Amino acid sequence: MEKSEKGNGVAPATRSPMALMGSSRNENQEVNTSMRTAETMLRLVPMALGVAALVVMLKNSQSNDFGSVSYSDLGAFRYLVHANGICAGYSLLSAIIAAVPRPSTKPRAWTFFLLDQILTYVILGAAAVSTEVLYLANKGDSAITWSAACGTFAGFCHKATIAVVITFVAVICYAVLSLVSSYRLFTKFDAPVNYPSKTIEATVFHG
Repeated sequence: MEKSEKGNGVAPATRSPMALMGSSRNENQEVNTSMRTAETMLRLVPMALGVAALVVMLKNSQSNDFGSVSYSDLGAFRYLVHANGICAGYSLLSAIIAAVPRPSTKPRAWTFFLLDQILTYVILGAAAVSTEVLYLANKGDSAITWSAACGTFAGFCHKATIAVVITFVAVICYAVLSLVSSYRLFTKFDAPVNYPSKTIEATVFHG
């Protein structure tokens, strides 16, 4: 009686192709679930940051013997409040959509890509303009007779600085989201087809 290579006469069992396909499908589902959870959390972070910056700026006002000042007195800070509110609302809505397990489609990928890009520039513009106003409030500008106000309204400038810093952190989150949405779009779907330009053939007549 012949002996097998293992010595016990039992050959190793081989997995069927169907079993291998099922295992691969389960692994893909686990990866997609993990990526969906990570994206949902990443979209919720700028929502929290936007709400925090919005609340800090809305409560930012100060009165003393020299007068009173509020965020609503400055257009840049009003823009910061509105931009943070819009971005926070979009972050919440996009997080809910991203959390729903559904197959990725080309229109959905393009929508996320475009909105992520737009909101990134909106919140970046708000942070940049507010930073410029804070710089003038701290340093002043003699050319336009703008005196430094933070020496008189230190509490107001401190809260405004906190709101701007939080907004810049939200800008970083949106930049990461823009990279994620662009990666998903251009790795899963082909780029728009470039139609070849029509060439005009000249007919040469020989005399």
